[in-house]
Amino acid sequence: MRRLYFLLTCCLLLSPAVHAAEGHILKVLPQFLDKKGRASLTPSLYDRDAYQAILRKTPEKRSALRYAIQWKADTKETEALTLRIELIGAAQDEKPKQTSLEITVHQRHWFSHWTNLTLTEEQYKSFGDVTAWRVTLWDGDKLLGEQKSFLWQ
Repeated sequence: MRRLYFLLTCCLLLSPAVHAAEGHILKVLPQFLDKKGRASLTPSLYDRDAYQAILRKTPEKRSALRYAIQWKADTKETEALTLRIELIGAAQDEKPKQTSLEITVHQRHWFSHWTNLTLTEEQYKSFGDVTAWRVTLWDGDKLLGEQKSFLWQ
């Protein structure tokens, strides 16, 4: 009987685990950038939040908009994933502006990753203020994770 338990245990431990890829968007931080491309004047998180409040109140000091995205995926290291952000802007001519940015990312280890997606100065000036956003993580055509703003439909 002990041999049977030992044999079953070995089979379970040595058999390859087959499971579908999983992914999560953990955090999305929209950050205004000033004319010098900075989101903060110092490395302090408190100072970053204070500087972001200043940039929110004074649009003339802004030059671009960056989304810092923390994500995690449980896939093979060689698989390429797509991180996409969809943006909806203020309505002009009865229709809100829409755009999307995406980047191919690779999973390097088990921990989470930070990736930045930026609306450049020209894109930000033509698009205007963002009213809603959605960030998604894709493995080919399979949605692995999603996070969206409060105003996303």
